[in-house]
Amino acid sequence: MPFEAASARADSIVRRLTLDEKLGLIGGHKSFFIKGLERFGFPDLYMADATAGVHIRESFSNKNLGAPPMEKSTAFPCPLLLAATWNADLCGRYAGAVGEECRAGGVSVLLGPGLNLYRVSQCGRNFEYFGEDPFLAGRMIAHYVTGLQSTGTPATLKHFLANNTDFYRRRSNSVVDERTVRELYARAFEAGIRAGAMAVMTSYNLVNGEWAGQSEAVINGLLRRQLGFKWLVMTDWWSVWDGEKVIRSGQDLEMPGAEAIRNAKELLAQGKVSESDIDRMAASVLTMAFAMGLYDRPVQDRSYESRFPAHVETALQTSREGIVLLKNSGVLPLTPASVKRVLVTGKYVTDIAAGGGAAEVKGYDPVTLLDALKREYGDRVAYEPYPSESALREADAVLVNTGTSDSEGWDRPFDLPAHENAFIRRCLAANPRSVVIVHSGGGINMSPWNGQAAAVVYSWYKGQIGNVALAEILSGRTNPSGRLPISIEKRFEDSPGYGYIPPGDTLYTGWAGKKEYNHPIYDIEYKEGVFIGYRWYEHKRIEPLYPFGHGLSYTTFEMSGLEIAETSFKPGETVHVTLRVRNTGPVDGAETVQLYVRDEACSVPRPEKELKEFAKVFLKPGETTTVNFELGRDAFAFWDASSHGWAVEPGVFRILIGRSSADIALEGEVEAVP
Repeated sequence: MPFEAASARADSIVRRLTLDEKLGLIGGHKSFFIKGLERFGFPDLYMADATAGVHIRESFSNKNLGAPPMEKSTAFPCPLLLAATWNADLCGRYAGAVGEECRAGGVSVLLGPGLNLYRVSQCGRNFEYFGEDPFLAGRMIAHYVTGLQSTGTPATLKHFLANNTDFYRRRSNSVVDERTVRELYARAFEAGIRAGAMAVMTSYNLVNGEWAGQSEAVINGLLRRQLGFKWLVMTDWWSVWDGEKVIRSGQDLEMPGAEAIRNAKELLAQGKVSESDIDRMAASVLTMAFAMGLYDRPVQDRSYESRFPAHVETALQTSREGIVLLKNSGVLPLTPASVKRVLVTGKYVTDIAAGGGAAEVKGYDPVTLLDALKREYGDRVAYEPYPSESALREADAVLVNTGTSDSEGWDRPFDLPAHENAFIRRCLAANPRSVVIVHSGGGINMSPWNGQAAAVVYSWYKGQIGNVALAEILSGRTNPSGRLPISIEKRFEDSPGYGYIPPGDTLYTGWAGKKEYNHPIYDIEYKEGVFIGYRWYEHKRIEPLYPFGHGLSYTTFEMSGLEIAETSFKPGETVHVTLRVRNTGPVDGAETVQLYVRDEACSVPRPEKELKEFAKVFLKPGETTTVNFELGRDAFAFWDASSHGWAVEPGVFRILIGRSSADIALEGEVEAVP
């Protein structure tokens, strides 16, 4: 239902509600519900966490609480792995599968996707998000929203705004300027809004001195007036404190209950807020529900349960395309015919690496790495948690597994523990045909052993079936095609966010609880401005260990024939770019063509290059295809803080075509004219 019709219907209901009924709508109900209106026949609406599938909270998914039971949900690969596919169409299928599971389980609203940018590698929630680049994240998010909402399940974009750490997250104050917000931290949200996302969740942190969930500047100013969002805004759980500010900020729904706004009647009596403010909030809740048909049809549709096998296949394909081969000195692929004994050791061999917190999805029918390897190699596989020197030396190849356990609620070190690095180095020293496999939700410090490894595979958090894809890639049955959606630095001190931990504080593990609420508010100054990720490393002339967009294949590709149809363009005109890609190697494979733009001269500092388009193409050996790109004004614009708008200055722009941010194969130019 269009906004205008849904809004009119909502207004007609609000006019008939009592004050208590309206207040019931704008404060969460039973922790994960929007309260229904019994006399109108509107049921409670259950909301479930996301983003790598549906998080089943058994205490809330039962008929006694108004939600139908949900027996299972697929554990999909984490969104950072999804971003590593660089396949927006696959992202849409992935999200459509998640939406179908929401419908099967009676979930009215999905509390995702998450889309905060990867600013620091230590952030505990990086695995929930889509990487460091706003264009890549925005393209994936737009397809996620479209795919999810095609099933009738509303998407909730989270966490707005500049929420890039989970270190005492309710006490961090992101000090960030207007240009940086518009060019980086609001861009993926803007893409999701344009795709039609029906809800936005504000974040725990403060933004420039005010908690995001009660900030008029963040919600009414940026989200609603500047970005044009007109649907439902909700708080994160227990994230706001001042009822008057919440009501006047543009916020609609406080979760998990009416805590900050519990004194709404008193505020009304004192004239600090008006009943029209309450009406607006209640109407916003109803408008979203009417637009998505949540009151006009059963939310639960058990027929979607027949789709679960297809969902598992989508999860498997996501891992096939998102696992990244970072380094290969010829040891991979490790074909079953070429080995008699493969020794596998390290972490996450008999258990599955996964992120924790709200995004945790347990899944069903899990396949461990050991199980997957045995399917691929049979009795050639030997698992030894603590292998001897002789066992390491005598193996035809050694698969050394390492990783991290990332979670909402805390950040984790970039460095692996000293004993873990020592174990990896021991394995690599004993056998030159050793492959290191990393299971993690973000970048880790691989510098202590990267140079010794014959191959390095970044496998992220792969969900319930992803180890099958990993085994296929190791054996060569699947050609790896993942590309990094992040830069991986050589040391954390090189990164733009280094130094964000307040002096005297240290990283912790586990939910901080009261300690978090008692921690002093601390500033995180985004001094790097628009220079994060590859933008930062190129601007500072710091070489990362592995650059943004990097990933290897078992075949080779050639890019040629770059043509830019226009020599110049005016505001509003489109620039057309074409090139050819050929598979010059021996096996089927996929290449990700990355288009970057460089402004050769500008009145403000700009990155050396910015990703503005990409395409993933699948080619057989010897096959050639033509890739076409269209670049609009957004590809050349920067945010002009003086005029508070997007600007394209006259001058020359370089068009850079590459395999990663550090591997540019073709270059051309076009001129912007007045």
